Amino acid sequence: MKKKYEHLFFDIDRTLWDFERNSEEAIEELFDNHGLLEKLQTPFQDFLKVYKQKNEELWGLYRLGEVQKDELRQERFNRAFQAFGYSNPKMALQFNDDYIHTSSSKTNLIPHAKEILAYLDGNYYLHVITNGFVEAQNAKLDNCDLRKHFHEIIISDGLGYKKPDKRIFHHAMKKAAAKSVNSLMVGDDYGPDVLGAKAVGMDQVYLSTKEDHRNEATYTIKSLQELENIL
Repeated sequence: MKKKYEHLFFDIDRTLWDFERNSEEAIEELFDNHGLLEKLQTPFQDFLKVYKQKNEELWGLYRLGEVQKDELRQERFNRAFQAFGYSNPKMALQFNDDYIHTSSSKTNLIPHAKEILAYLDGNYYLHVITNGFVEAQNAKLDNCDLRKHFHEIIISDGLGYKKPDKRIFHHAMKKAAAKSVNSLMVGDDYGPDVLGAKAVGMDQVYLSTKEDHRNEATYTIKSLQELENIL
């Protein structure tokens, strides 16, 4: 029997690349390197909690098109610094650029990422659809030696639209010479990955390690290893 799927589209952050671990390691290193304990008069974990809140707020606006890349780049650490009474926009921008470089060089992956890509490679056409900045996402793929598995790598930065916008899925399928009926999206972010793919008629795999009762996804898994039961 002919297999249902020919093209598999993967998200990167929190699906293949361990965003939380890599990000926290990078910020903690930079927190020490930039002497922020003395400047902010607060321990790292308190700063990290505030930064995550500010960063998520800005990324939410960025996804809606209400904040542009340069503003996000400038403001996410600047606003976190200001929450502790410290204002230094120049240093905040440098901290951000150091963070992009340092975090992207980290190679911690989601469990079973390399094994499942090796298992699927050769039997399917593998591709990437990811939101994020071109320089960061490309560095992650290269530093983790993942690029070799993928035929098409679609990064929202520079396209003018992001997941869950239908246009990024249509663009990816056109580049891959794929159709929605023979494609499958694998991702951890319910709105951008699951609902975005669903809107263009593409089946979805929702990677959710937490208790989640949303059930619109075609498949829900708690580990990448479970893809072997689907594909």
